[in-house]
Amino acid sequence: MKLAYICTEKLPAPGIKGGAIQMMIDGVSPFLSKKHDFTIFSITDPDLPDQETRDGVTYIRFPQEHYRFSVARELKRHNFDVIHVFNRPKHVLLYKASSPKSRFVLSLHNDMFSEQKISYKLGYDVIEQVDFITTVSHYIEQEIINRFPKAAAKTKVTYSGVDLASYPPVWTQKGQHIRNFYRKKYGVEDKKVLLFVGRLSKTKGPDLLIRALEKLIQKHDNLVLMIVGSKWFSNDGTNAYVHYLYQLASRVKDHVIFTKFIHPDEIPNMFLLGDIFVCSSQWNEPLARVHYESMAAGTPLITTNRGGNTEVVKDGYNGIVVDQYDLPSSFVKAIDRLITEPSLAEEMARNGREYVESMFQFYHVAERYNNVYEEAYTLKKITSY
Repeated sequence: MKLAYICTEKLPAPGIKGGAIQMMIDGVSPFLSKKHDFTIFSITDPDLPDQETRDGVTYIRFPQEHYRFSVARELKRHNFDVIHVFNRPKHVLLYKASSPKSRFVLSLHNDMFSEQKISYKLGYDVIEQVDFITTVSHYIEQEIINRFPKAAAKTKVTYSGVDLASYPPVWTQKGQHIRNFYRKKYGVEDKKVLLFVGRLSKTKGPDLLIRALEKLIQKHDNLVLMIVGSKWFSNDGTNAYVHYLYQLASRVKDHVIFTKFIHPDEIPNMFLLGDIFVCSSQWNEPLARVHYESMAAGTPLITTNRGGNTEVVKDGYNGIVVDQYDLPSSFVKAIDRLITEPSLAEEMARNGREYVESMFQFYHVAERYNNVYEEAYTLKKITSY
């Protein structure tokens, strides 16, 4: 089967600058390239050639300006059986016009069918044209169906995952070696490390963790909050919110470390460094991949009851779910519980690791996607008779 992926115009593939979609694509590519003639379209990057073939995958990259039109022209030169468009329903009709005989899969990592994102008519037309819609969570699936009931017959939930080889859990010798190296690197060998990993955005809620920290250090004076990330992928610049975070942190400056941008290859090591990971999201997360990463590393986690988060985090089993997500006191309570009950924290961490092993490795994701492609390809053959 000739299979094409069309990434968004935000970040390049492979995911040298991060991005949940790019990292997921990197994870499934080794498995899909063994079964299919596989091409990935993405934007250009100074560190990547405009076209190359590596590890059985052909990469074709175009400048961000007019990206979708460049991709559409290139599609006319190929005869792809299945074209998988990521997170850009607005572009599907353009691509379909360029390759009318191809079957189309639309993958949604956010609610791109909301009223703020797409008109009802265009959304309806896109749903008519695609063969399947995959979503990263039931939450996103339901949001689409609520507005477009017709989408129900075409929608399939396809959870993301991780490469477990990159996350040797902290209770293994290799995991301990990595953990000790990075704790020494950041000077936190004798500290209890609270971890935030993500973009520095108000929707992600790191300010709540700094405010919670002010209360927590009164009881746990060796506690340090490591804020891993930048305002945007690979961009260490500041804005009003980032400036606000630094102001907040100045009140507890000996207990907060800003790492700024961390290359995606090092993110697994940061999870191994931490003692507790907190996803403090304030918005309705589609389903943040940091949950899979934390569980894979064997790091106890706390998350908010927002969006699709609780589809993979079960309160009291593989993590703690905070219902009153906008109150620093809620995080104080949850964090204090994991610090003061280490046996509970370890039990949750081990349950999380087993959960990821059983369902959320990249080969699981590749199998889920491949089942969709095979079904779409079957439809293509039937209609070609």
